[in-house]
Amino acid sequence: MKIGFISLGCPKNLVDSEIMMGQLVARGHELTAHPDQADVLVVNTCSFIDPAKKESVDTILEMAEYKRVGRAKRLIVAGCLVERYHGDIRKEMPEVDAIIGTNDLERIVAVCEGLENEANPAEPYLYHDLTPRVLATPRHFAYVKIAEGCDHPCTFCVIPQYRGAFRSRRFESVISEATRLFSQGVREINLIGQDTTCYGEDLGLRDGLAALLDRLAQIETEREKWIRFLYAYPNRVTQRLLGVIADRPALVKYLDIPLQHASARVLRRMKRGASGDIFLKLIERIRRTIPGVAIRTSFIVGFPGETEDDFTELCQFVEAARFDNMGVFAYSDEDTSASYALDGKVGGRVIQNRKRKLMAIQRKISRARNRALRGTEAAVLVEGRSEETDLLWQARLTTQAPEIDGLALINDFEGDEPRAGEIRRLRITESHDYDVVGTLLPATEQAPKLAGPALINIG
Repeated sequence: MKIGFISLGCPKNLVDSEIMMGQLVARGHELTAHPDQADVLVVNTCSFIDPAKKESVDTILEMAEYKRVGRAKRLIVAGCLVERYHGDIRKEMPEVDAIIGTNDLERIVAVCEGLENEANPAEPYLYHDLTPRVLATPRHFAYVKIAEGCDHPCTFCVIPQYRGAFRSRRFESVISEATRLFSQGVREINLIGQDTTCYGEDLGLRDGLAALLDRLAQIETEREKWIRFLYAYPNRVTQRLLGVIADRPALVKYLDIPLQHASARVLRRMKRGASGDIFLKLIERIRRTIPGVAIRTSFIVGFPGETEDDFTELCQFVEAARFDNMGVFAYSDEDTSASYALDGKVGGRVIQNRKRKLMAIQRKISRARNRALRGTEAAVLVEGRSEETDLLWQARLTTQAPEIDGLALINDFEGDEPRAGEIRRLRITESHDYDVVGTLLPATEQAPKLAGPALINIG
């Protein structure tokens, strides 16, 4: 049976999709990137913010058309949208044949085969190294989820409602999976979780993430490897963690720390605490410990009660912190979040204006940072031909995480033509707001091996 799989949302959702696809392939089913050729269509949804929810609904309706004009006989909806709108999906979308929640991933085979339709009570789900998995990322990088769920009380977030309490994967399970991925040709592993810096606390590990990173960095590989982690909680960034990143060459010098705001008053309403001054001290400590580190963060603008003074404080903080990479989200008033009941709602137009202004500040900072890179050389992971034009190749610096940061574009090369999966040096000759451009220097390592069957790319 051919299965068409559509995954929406963040990398954490993507890993869930890869796990479901892995179980289907292990059962003997075939994956297809062409919905019109699928016997069963699966949409793994996201509903964290309004745009994600709209994209999920639109995709479900689009896939439902293939039941009418294509060969598809079943449409399955999975993911966060199911957790939030379980009853509404079944009532308002009769085209949907079955639903799968975030803790029901192991039901995917039975549901696709039409052997069961309704969810059974399930324990909180957490995959392990023996779980079948098909990578949907390019074969040179992968995401590895090290934990699931979250215990933080952030008022804007509904993830604990959907994903449950925080729970870590076993230490050796993560090591085993990472070792296998590296042996199959993956060059870069990105550790993810709702809060990676809490890793191991529920297992009784102290500084669990630091210990895990230290062990991962020691995995023997034939060629250079990159390891990074995403989604650090600011008050869990310990000195030991920073020391391990500084000492291990395989750990890229990059930290992703979503700070959400800089105004102490807004942070209190978010139930996150701290302040811009505290964050600046943290940033200074990070940069002192890890020379050349890149710091990425994200903020929410328009949170209920955010005044012009609060927003001005946030702008001043961004100018002072000079982040390498930054994302800004417009506050989404989700009716199941604690922030929904807060007073002082900010109008949509004001929110969008604030988002544009904050990103304009960061754009200038990023432009200046990239300009300073002209004439330097840096390691890059080659990704392949540019998505925009065949005249360029695209790659990423260690300071650029996949899918969320800028790119290193290659407009000339010395030696062999660039190949996806290579790590080579780039001489940077041009810079733009978020991207840099340069000449790729000759390769100094062997050509990458082809990945095995576990790394099937479905498009």
